Amino acid sequence: MSTDTTTGADPTGGGTARAGLGSGAADDSFLDLARGSFGPAFPLPDLTTSLPAGPFEASPAGAAEAALIAAAPPADLFRRLLADQEGEAALLAARRVLAAFLAPEGDPAADDPLPEPADADAIAAYVAAARAELAAVLTPLREHPDPEVRAAVLRQRAPLTLIGGCWLDTVSQAATQPAEIVGRLFGQHWLLQGEGTADAGLLGRRRRALAEHGVFLPAVEAAAFLDAAGARPLTALHAAFHVALSRLPASFLPEVVGVHYAAHALGLDELLIGGEPMLAEGDVRPVLAEYLALTAQSPTGAEDRRRALAAVRLLVRLEREHTAALAELAAWHEGLSLDAKVALIVERHAPHAGRQHRAVRLGARKLTDWLDDGQLDPAAFVREFRTARQLRPGRDGGPCRFLKSIKFGGPMFGIFDEREAAVFAAWARSVAAGEPAGADLVPLTAGDEPARAWSGRLASVEPADLVVREPEPTHDHRRFFHRLVNFERHPNVLPAARARAEAGLADAELLFAHGAGGVLTDASYFDYTPEALMERVERIYRDKLVDPYEPLTEIPSRDEVVFEQSTYALGSLIDGTWAHRVGNLGRRHRRGDNMLFSIYADEMGRGDMAKNHITIIHKVLASMDMDLPHIRQEAFLQQGDLPDHLYGFSIHQICLSLFPDSLYHEILGYNLGIEMFGLGAMRLHEIQKLRRHGLDVSYEEAHLSIDNFSAGHARQSAEIIVAFLDDVRTASGEEAVQGAWRRVWRGYASFAHFVEHGLVKRVRAEAEAAAAAAAAAENTARTPADLVI
Repeated sequence: MSTDTTTGADPTGGGTARAGLGSGAADDSFLDLARGSFGPAFPLPDLTTSLPAGPFEASPAGAAEAALIAAAPPADLFRRLLADQEGEAALLAARRVLAAFLAPEGDPAADDPLPEPADADAIAAYVAAARAELAAVLTPLREHPDPEVRAAVLRQRAPLTLIGGCWLDTVSQAATQPAEIVGRLFGQHWLLQGEGTADAGLLGRRRRALAEHGVFLPAVEAAAFLDAAGARPLTALHAAFHVALSRLPASFLPEVVGVHYAAHALGLDELLIGGEPMLAEGDVRPVLAEYLALTAQSPTGAEDRRRALAAVRLLVRLEREHTAALAELAAWHEGLSLDAKVALIVERHAPHAGRQHRAVRLGARKLTDWLDDGQLDPAAFVREFRTARQLRPGRDGGPCRFLKSIKFGGPMFGIFDEREAAVFAAWARSVAAGEPAGADLVPLTAGDEPARAWSGRLASVEPADLVVREPEPTHDHRRFFHRLVNFERHPNVLPAARARAEAGLADAELLFAHGAGGVLTDASYFDYTPEALMERVERIYRDKLVDPYEPLTEIPSRDEVVFEQSTYALGSLIDGTWAHRVGNLGRRHRRGDNMLFSIYADEMGRGDMAKNHITIIHKVLASMDMDLPHIRQEAFLQQGDLPDHLYGFSIHQICLSLFPDSLYHEILGYNLGIEMFGLGAMRLHEIQKLRRHGLDVSYEEAHLSIDNFSAGHARQSAEIIVAFLDDVRTASGEEAVQGAWRRVWRGYASFAHFVEHGLVKRVRAEAEAAAAAAAAAENTARTPADLVI
């Protein structure tokens, strides 16, 4: 089995919720419910090679906004896709971008000599030939004698260099785990992320290499990044394709495999900046070979292979386009005369000149008129500037007035950088020496022809699988869960997911006043200090999780144990979900991101499928004769093993995970709750009960070990919060810390709210009784006069 007829799934449960989610004796109706599945069982290993084709659902408003995003200028399109990982419109815009780039019509790369079907060796030979072709162009650029040309080429390439590998950011998610190919890809993603230390990862290494070449750029997510890189439209469009693929990797798994192989096998970025690749061709070819072998067992294998090969061809085509643009850019820089270089500098700075040059004239015109009319002619400006008195050498033979003005103490000091000042100095010397004017500045058009072609596709593309309709109501928890797990195919579920997450967080604040009464948690509110947080978690660990433990003297029947496990299973099947979208491209600057990513990587076995928690829980459930469909499958909607009344807990987890930017604080708090929950009496009792009946205990044992409070996930989760709030304090002060802390703690409380359902029910009942008593007392106290009034 490989490609299944499903959609998506999600991971959750580094200490997946337990007792409060379904503990206690099982009544007969639930025992009847827990007898079997109505859908086909999901066997291991998961040989999925693609998720099934299906529509992308869009609300009318989301579809309209997505069309506008896709039609925006290339730089704006890239910025929106990068900045927005939570909105429906951005996901739909990503779908439009992929439709434009993956459309086969008119693709010259389709004629490339790559036979179909092709094995991994044939694909490797094809890519190697392309690398040799492109290296012949790029090597002279890397070795160019002019450092300005080298820097210009590296800056232009930087938007692609510094987003490399982003297509793996969320390839591991509920919809794709525990697919074997996803495990292989995630293992390489773990490596590329520096194994939990971003600075040691691919992008950190590449940024340092650029700095060694004198190329210093702001962060990728900075508004000025593309401008600082001088990004051409083609560069921005290619970068937008990579980011779009990173937003929909479950839906485009074959394309992810193809792009991943081709990008690392070509290795153009390391070829340009130097250094050894973190993943060489020999590292990625086995992944490609494994994928192609899996497609041989898939009912959609032929189509999956076609899609993967098309992605390889596309990536080769894009790299040919960009290499040609870099060569064109270098040739343009080589051809710049000193006059043209000066014109380029003037053109760059003119929009920021302001009106402070009122008394300065250049020829017959005021300088402000030259610079402020929006119609600057740089060549005419430079021709006039050559004869201006400001450029004449000083009477003592010293520098001209203009050069003095841009040095320290002069009125224009700090406007031009060292490179620009050096250009002005060389130009002034050439003018003073009587050298004739050089060629005028000609427009830079590097990459414009293919950029126009891609922009044309973007403007005209209409994805055939886009269905515009209002989102479904959310009262059916099974369907809502299915759509959340498969959110890539259901972007119109995001507003409802946001509303559900916010509602769950608001409800959880009930425990700020009453949380101390929890059996396994304590969500009562306290003012934050690092010491207060550590004291609280230590006390929860000791008083509620560890010290109450005593071995069970009576073990429930096998049916009761299996039923109780069924009440936990849905949360276990989405183990890790809350963290799977934290720390994506452009969001790796917070210290806690690496730590949280490492926790998620542990849950996914760091690419080792034997240690993958989704694999483990499926094996555990199979030992109980619960052979469930995968949660990504339509068949899961009809499963008969897991009770309906506990879907809310898992729905809340997934809803949080879909908003890793705006609900980041709450995710940190939730993470603390769920990781601590893997410890203590509850877990030990489950192991005792499972062993008594000969059932698989590996899932329970894995969490009891990995979540340990000494150095494991539970301790790390508290340390993540401390690190995050330390950064808030540094940036914004103590008042901001307390505001951020309240949000973090309501994330913890939202976990406790599901676990401590008995406490929540009792508090609400008491509040209702008190309100009823108050109302009755008020009615009794009213006099006839009161009633008349």
